[in-house]
Amino acid sequence: MMIKDQSEPAFPVPGSEYGGTGTFFGMTLRDYFAAKALQGTMSSPQIKGNSDLDSWRPEDFADFAYRIADAMLAARTA
Repeated sequence: MMIKDQSEPAFPVPGSEYGGTGTFFGMTLRDYFAAKALQGTMSSPQIKGNSDLDSWRPEDFADFAYRIADAMLAARTA
């Protein structure tokens, strides 16, 4: 899977806005997509009591979320 730019900011704010002196780039779009993917996964009613997921460690959920984020970024460039 080819990802064009993983460092693209999710919520950039130019330095000229709000009287600021520097540009704030915020989190990357990849991080934002991963956070949303994890939020959606964890809010699903099917996640509670799912014995298949009982063995998942937090790192497994994070890896899963970033794989979804990478797919979302790839879909934007397709």
